[in-house]
Parts: sequence; C-alpha cells; structure tokens
Amino acid sequence: MKKVILSAAVIAVISLVSCKSETKQKAETTTEVSHEMAMTNLSFGVRGNCGMCKKTIEKAAKGVDGVAKATWDVDKKKIDVTFDDSKTDAMAIHNAIAASGYDTEKVSGSEDAYKDLPGCCQYDQGMEMNQ
Repeated sequence: MKKVILSAAVIAVISLVSCKSETKQKAETTTEVSHEMAMTNLSFGVRGNCGMCKKTIEKAAKGVDGVAKATWDVDKKKIDVTFDDSKTDAMAIHNAIAASGYDTEKVSGSEDAYKDLPGCCQYDQGMEMNQ
C-alpha cells in the first residue's frame, strides 16, 4: 500500500512540474514584438495642368525617402501622400515638389524648373489649388 501511495505521489509531482514548464514554454514562445511604421496621410494643393504634370509631381513626391504613396488629382489640384514620419516630414515633400517646378500650398516652385517645364505644364500661377 505504501508503494501505491508513493507511486501516486511521484506521478502527481512529475505531472505538476511538467505542466508548469509547458505553461512557461508556451508563454515564452507566444510573446511577439510589433515594429509598426508610423505612417502619416497628408493632402495639400499643388498647381498643375495635365497628365505630364501628374507624372512629374508624383515622381518628385515619391523621390523623398519615406514616401510610400503619392497621388495627384488633376481636377482638384490636390495631392494625397502617405509617408513614414520617422523618415521625413511634410515640408520635405513640399520642397521636393517645388524643386520640380510646381507651386504647393506652402512653397513656391523653382522658377528655373518652371521655365524648363513643357508648354502644357506651365500653369497659371494664380490658379486655385486643393479644390
């Protein structure tokens, strides 16, 4: 009888130790660390006229490190930009577009770059933006 009780006690202790280590192992393996980028969406006005303007404006914006997406609307004279704000900021995007010859809401386009734009892309510098 002593052997049966002793055997049952040993089995109970082994099971208890086994369950604790299994639980600890599960807890360690389910821990995850998330490294999400801080993405920012931004919209602002950009002057321009046509499909060639669209290509140039979007290319200038996407050329900024950290910009994931840029879409310029020809009719609304507005660009929607998605960017990683740990790599760049709104002014860097405004400056890049202005350097390509196009006025934004905050920065006037480079006059030299504007003069080099094709005739169809030389917009009225008083036109409404972000309509």
